Amino acid sequence: MARRMLIVGNWKMNGLLETARELADGIVAGVSARAVGCEVVLAPPATALHLLQQRLGGSAVKLAGQDLSEHECGAHTGEIGGIMLRNVGCWYVIVGHSERRADCGEDNDRVARKMAAAFRDGLQPIVCVGETLEERDQGRALEVVGAQLAVLYPRLPKRPSLVVAYEPVWAIGTGRNASPEQIQEVHGFIRQDLCARLGEDGRKIRIVYGGSVKPGNAQAIFALEDVDGGLIGGASLKSADFLAIIDAVPEKF
Repeated sequence: MARRMLIVGNWKMNGLLETARELADGIVAGVSARAVGCEVVLAPPATALHLLQQRLGGSAVKLAGQDLSEHECGAHTGEIGGIMLRNVGCWYVIVGHSERRADCGEDNDRVARKMAAAFRDGLQPIVCVGETLEERDQGRALEVVGAQLAVLYPRLPKRPSLVVAYEPVWAIGTGRNASPEQIQEVHGFIRQDLCARLGEDGRKIRIVYGGSVKPGNAQAIFALEDVDGGLIGGASLKSADFLAIIDAVPEKF
């Protein structure tokens, strides 16, 4: 089943308004000048969301939040609700990124609640799953990812518009890279799990890879059978690198 490739630039906690404007303009210009066969999304820090709403307006590039509150609104200082993200032009929101899990103590159940909040508020969640180095070395990668997926299913709506991002924690910004065989093994497992739980709808869900994708390795990663795109971190902070990754999307998609 053909699934449209998805390339998401996660800027994390990087970029003041001046640099965000320059980076967004470079990416928009580059995408506009190409016959892009994939969907392109940018997830800037919250302080730049309104700016990017203006810079991306009318282009093919869509906007995403990096996180959201499980609460709709109210007395939750410092949190951002899904309705607020929609109000500023977001289509997507990243949920359960490994840095949120590690830095903020988000467990599987809270990630599932945030995913449900995204659906409730009309956003498409990009739910991150992945194992640590210790879990990988213990041979528990599939067990860990399976548990992270299992808690999501009771909270999924019918015909869920969901993206799953596999991000091996040990391959993010560490200089270590997962091999194509390791990537496909986990992506294939995720696809099998989705189909076992959701039937034919599981084949429609995109699974993107988020383990330090760069221009030099993007083509090989995107060619893998069950990889439907990338969640790009550091390489999304340079427009030339991000556009080169977009150019690596295979024609078959």
